[in-house]
Amino acid sequence: VQLQASGGGLVQAGDSLRLSCAASGRTFVSPYNMAWFRQAPGKEREFVAAIGWSVGKINYAESVKGRFTISRDNDKNTITLQMNMLKAEDTAVYVCAADREPLTSYSGRYDKSDAYHYWGQGTQVTVSS
Repeated sequence: VQLQASGGGLVQAGDSLRLSCAASGRTFVSPYNMAWFRQAPGKEREFVAAIGWSVGKINYAESVKGRFTISRDNDKNTITLQMNMLKAEDTAVYVCAADREPLTSYSGRYDKSDAYHYWGQGTQVTVSS
């Protein structure tokens, strides 16, 4: 599974951005548990949001809850991260990730990096205050 994130950019605090994560080739994202993580300079990678392959399995980090929305677009074979009310502390490289196998259980470890096997190249999000 090859993943590619896009949609990052430089915005002002309070603005919105929409990130996309696309799978290449014949891989379909619909049967995979997937997530967004982010890493700011000098900081550890942190969980942002996760979406299970089955309907209704979605989780967010407390820091983004109410502002970010993760969703699937199976027609476009992508997952998206709609980010509203951006803050300076949201500045980071955002990376999407996929589970090792399709149709696996959406576990309680959805916010752990090692729960995911496939990682895409990141997209930079910079929020100026």
